Amino acid sequence: MALTKTVVEDKIEVVGSYKSVQIRTATVIKEDGVELSRSFHRHVVTAGQDYSGESTEVQAICAAVHTAEVVAAYEASQVTPEDGAP
Repeated sequence: MALTKTVVEDKIEVVGSYKSVQIRTATVIKEDGVELSRSFHRHVVTAGQDYSGESTEVQAICAAVHTAEVVAAYEASQVTPEDGAP
């Protein structure tokens, strides 16, 4: 009876005007090669966010889509308390 646990980024998507990168991570538990359980975790990397801790694949995608123009547009779209947000 051998249990194994595998964690893999199984879906990476670029969405929205500001090229947010969504990463879905699957955790799969198997016993003797038969899948017993699968669970998912999602997180998002937004334009201008530090992505140095991400996988090399996610880093390459962020580097390609988070251009200076996209980062500037995303930052300009954010409302701060000084702006008088309701």
